[in-house]
Amino acid sequence: MSKLKKGVVYLLFAIPVVTQLYPLLWLLLYSLKTNEEILSGSFFSLPKSPMWQNYQQAYQLGSYPKYLANSVLVTGATMICVILLSSMVAYAISRFRWKYGGLVMTVFLMGMMIPMQATLLPLMVIFKNMGILNTHLSLILPYIAFSTPISVFILSGFMKSIPHEIEESAYIDGASIYRIFRSVILPVSVPPMMTVCILTFITIWNEYILAATFISSERLKTLPFGVYTFVSQYSVNYGNIGAFLVMGALPVILIYFFLSGQITKGMVAGAVKG
Repeated sequence: MSKLKKGVVYLLFAIPVVTQLYPLLWLLLYSLKTNEEILSGSFFSLPKSPMWQNYQQAYQLGSYPKYLANSVLVTGATMICVILLSSMVAYAISRFRWKYGGLVMTVFLMGMMIPMQATLLPLMVIFKNMGILNTHLSLILPYIAFSTPISVFILSGFMKSIPHEIEESAYIDGASIYRIFRSVILPVSVPPMMTVCILTFITIWNEYILAATFISSERLKTLPFGVYTFVSQYSVNYGNIGAFLVMGALPVILIYFFLSGQITKGMVAGAVKG
């Protein structure tokens, strides 16, 4: 019976592993094939001769450095702002005793339920009137707005578990609220903050809908737009598209691989009372 249970457990673990690795393996093989091999329909067949030049062409012809720099700028600015804003809001909600703390938390939780697509038209009108349409700011602001609610939820759950004695001892020593937040709360909250950073990075890095709506200038576009370089009216270079997609996904894969443990720590940290 124990062997049967182990077999069931291994099977349950194998299903998500296979489903996660399948698209990555397929994309890697896809990026090393010629158009003829790709169009032949053999998805998992090995390339006859690996087309490493697909990556060279994707890097040069696809303007990879330009799109990468734009994505790094937008994602980096968003992550910094989200961490600062969400940590301050979470601290005020979880550590202060004030009348409207629960109401404010409810408002942020409601923000998690608003679909991004429902805000495209009003945001378009607002940004046009503000004169920031077709700028990186028109991406950063909504990215911050949509990333902050889940970040506040994660951070506030952890901060509630921090013992009040830590703050009380710092307050007795003469530390102000701002000093306690900066020198006591933030250092202790590193695990959930890392979780917020990773989740925000993964969400923003490959976002396409807002970027396609608010950005029209070629020099401001982010990584997801690089694939259109290899699509013309009469032909499509599928191998170069695959190589560009691999290079675009590589930063996300590396960051998640090296920091995945922080996500688990940050998610469960708030469940353990100090």
